[in-house]
Amino acid sequence: MRFILFCLFFSTSALSSVCDSFKDDLPVLAAGRVKPLFVLAKENIKFITGKSSFNNETPALSFCRLMLQAKAGSPLEFPLLIEHVDSKKLLGMKEEAKSLSAEKALTQKDLIRSEIFKLKETNSYKKDLNKIYARIEAYEKIVQGEALTLYTGVETNSGWEPAHKSWDGDLALALNQSKLKYDEVHGDTYSLELKFVKSHLFSYAMVVALIAIFATVLLKNMKWGVVLGIVTLLIEAAGITIRVFISGRAPITNMYETVLFSGFGALFISLLILIWRKDKTFVLAGLGYNILCLFMMMFANNMLDSGISPLVPVLRDNFWLSTHVTTIILSYAALALSWLVANITLVKLRFGQLSRGDYRYYQDLTYTCIKIGVVLLAAGIILGGVWADYSWGRFWGWDPKETWSLIVLLFYMIIIHGRYSSWIDTHRFIVLSAAGFMTVMMAWFGVNYILASGLHSYGFSEGGAIFLGSFFLTQTIIILVCGTNKSFKAAS
Repeated sequence: MRFILFCLFFSTSALSSVCDSFKDDLPVLAAGRVKPLFVLAKENIKFITGKSSFNNETPALSFCRLMLQAKAGSPLEFPLLIEHVDSKKLLGMKEEAKSLSAEKALTQKDLIRSEIFKLKETNSYKKDLNKIYARIEAYEKIVQGEALTLYTGVETNSGWEPAHKSWDGDLALALNQSKLKYDEVHGDTYSLELKFVKSHLFSYAMVVALIAIFATVLLKNMKWGVVLGIVTLLIEAAGITIRVFISGRAPITNMYETVLFSGFGALFISLLILIWRKDKTFVLAGLGYNILCLFMMMFANNMLDSGISPLVPVLRDNFWLSTHVTTIILSYAALALSWLVANITLVKLRFGQLSRGDYRYYQDLTYTCIKIGVVLLAAGIILGGVWADYSWGRFWGWDPKETWSLIVLLFYMIIIHGRYSSWIDTHRFIVLSAAGFMTVMMAWFGVNYILASGLHSYGFSEGGAIFLGSFFLTQTIIILVCGTNKSFKAAS
């Protein structure tokens, strides 16, 4: 009877009135921490649909309409992201389809759970099914009013209760009172996250970096490129610092954060090397890689999740997190510089824009970056072994991430040794340096997005597999086109 009365109460105008109370800065408890409603709504919509918005609505409005759709008598055609081809077959979808109606997926929940239990091996298919199941549960919680929690101040349930407990009363009033009560007792420090998300600091960093790279290329004096590169670093440092303050941990706990920190680290290392090696190539490589990382953060929606989520247990030791992972990511940043310098060298060589002297000079620049990367990578692997012994009771276990990190280290040590002992000539060294970063990408992304297995793999993304395949193909084409033909600039 109460439900029938509630449905009658929720006309379209009443729904609109209630949704007006879903303010972006409403504090909510989710994933063990207090965050603004805007962030909760955006994270949920992106997780379920794979997109940052639904029907071009604000996240809070979509969240409200989704939560109250049954009560308002206006069900939404809400899409639920399906990535893996085998998952699509299980759910009777066409291979080219990217989503399934959330309501229809809800009816397949038992089938999905049954399939998960059948699969003994934790492969990419099983991981995708687990993500689909988690998306269905996230959708259910929103619809049932359990995803949104309101602060009551009552000691039971730590002062929070699900929004559905206010459905038989004035929900709009409950929302307003929740914010007032929470701010009065705990303050509004959570609002920093709302300001951070809406500030789009990394978008500004990308614009400055793009201007910096044009200034470096077009102007003979690289001063403006360096200055703008430093400004880019400062903007990113501010964003990283705020993110650390919000999360309370180092900014290297998921793929989004490692891409961010890698781009920051590469630009920092390139400007640091510039103190000793006055060459704009380092500035170009650092800015170029930084821009690539920022582009991935902005547009690789299905690959990189910008949300701040709870850590898996093994990552909760901040000392090891801050040493092992930071060192590994900085090594990737240094090796990324060598990769870009090597590719720039190959392209210039192919089109006859390098003299023999310049060619040897660029090879020396590449060599410098690789030496820095190898030292950092070796240190990171050793620190990782100590952490593994502390966390899992063994120093080394041939986990895919461990194995691929070792493959990367051995590959670069071989070409360093070959270069030092002269059994790898200059041209072969440049080609191997360009190709070598494919091993880094396999260790960094491939374990998650292609192998999707192991203790270090915490997710799956079909988009990630496509990205990696495209990267490998592009790099192979560059090597085949530019690495097989040397055309030096004529002496003047």
